[in-house]
Amino acid sequence: MATARPVVSVYQHDNPDQTEKTVPMPHVLTAPLRPDVVKYVHKNMSKNHRQPYAVMSRMGSRYQAGYQHSAESWGTGRAVARVPRVGGGGTHGAGCGAFGNMCRGGGMFNPTKIWRRWHRRVNTTQSRHATASALAATALPALVMARGHKLDDVNELPLVVSDGAQAISKTKQAVTMLNGLGLEEELQKCADSKKIKTGRGKSRNRRYQMRAGLLVVYDQDDGITRAVRNIPGVEHANVNRLNLLRLAPGGHFGRMVVYTESAFKKLNELYGTFRGAAQAKKGYHLPRPMMTNADVARIINSDEVQAACRPALEAPKRGTQKKNPLKNRNVMARLNPGVLHKRQMRANAQKAGTNEQNLVKTKKKERLTAKIKGKFNKAANKFYKNMMASYEVQAEEE
Repeated sequence: MATARPVVSVYQHDNPDQTEKTVPMPHVLTAPLRPDVVKYVHKNMSKNHRQPYAVMSRMGSRYQAGYQHSAESWGTGRAVARVPRVGGGGTHGAGCGAFGNMCRGGGMFNPTKIWRRWHRRVNTTQSRHATASALAATALPALVMARGHKLDDVNELPLVVSDGAQAISKTKQAVTMLNGLGLEEELQKCADSKKIKTGRGKSRNRRYQMRAGLLVVYDQDDGITRAVRNIPGVEHANVNRLNLLRLAPGGHFGRMVVYTESAFKKLNELYGTFRGAAQAKKGYHLPRPMMTNADVARIINSDEVQAACRPALEAPKRGTQKKNPLKNRNVMARLNPGVLHKRQMRANAQKAGTNEQNLVKTKKKERLTAKIKGKFNKAANKFYKNMMASYEVQAEEE
């Protein structure tokens, strides 16, 4: 169930800081939450605003889209496809393919028709259930905040104001009342969200897009519609003609709604109670929750349910795939610890400015120095041996 508060406070329209009295909670605001029904009904209802469109189609006429050529097939024997070709000569257009969906300027494949099934019929009771569920979601702060509304300064939900708000006819007075109810941040969010659309809609009288703000639900229009219609993001609806497209924009329930007192009291008459049918809707009964405890995880994990369940099966043991260490570096690292570190050191030895490269340069310089020094010592030793041999030869001759 959506909420269990027995009464709701009524705030004064001219002094929102003060509560005037309390009213009982309508039963429709405690109806079960059915997001699946809301999305299904919203999807079908939103299709009923579409207008038929199709390509220009005048069968048998030269004005049909893609058929505005005097084209005729050349037939077989000329080594070209049998697609119709534009007649004439002396221009690049002569001999070009026409009519086919693969040809430039040709007709489209499976052209759109105006007798497509554009609209959808929605069951009356199903639509009423979806509206009741969307109304119940407006009483849950968690769902309203999850939809993106700013409720930090709002005292309670559902938010109800006195009937004097229905006589407000000036936008300035309506803004003052909404700001006093703690909705200033919500109004500012909608005003800041106005952006220019992408796509061709900019040139078709729908240039801007804006976040959906709060919805004002009233019973008697004594000027309130004129007062709120020019506030960015704010919409209004008569309680007798509540529309799911307004209560759950985009198929997501949880819209921020401000009720007037008379509209709030009339919800029981329109949708009935759990004890009786609705007075204004013939034969309609509110959907009843199928579960008294909606905490499914707690029910499943309870001792009573677990005692009746068979024990969990052990997962079958699966052998791991043998991987080639020469191709998989992680497997090689397990077999040969430190190989990744050595590989990284070899890679760093090729990068300028690293410690590894400096070490390589130092060792290379030492090797060259030792090599040069060795060559010098070898040459000196050879020269010394040759000189001593010459001295020995001279001594023998003397």
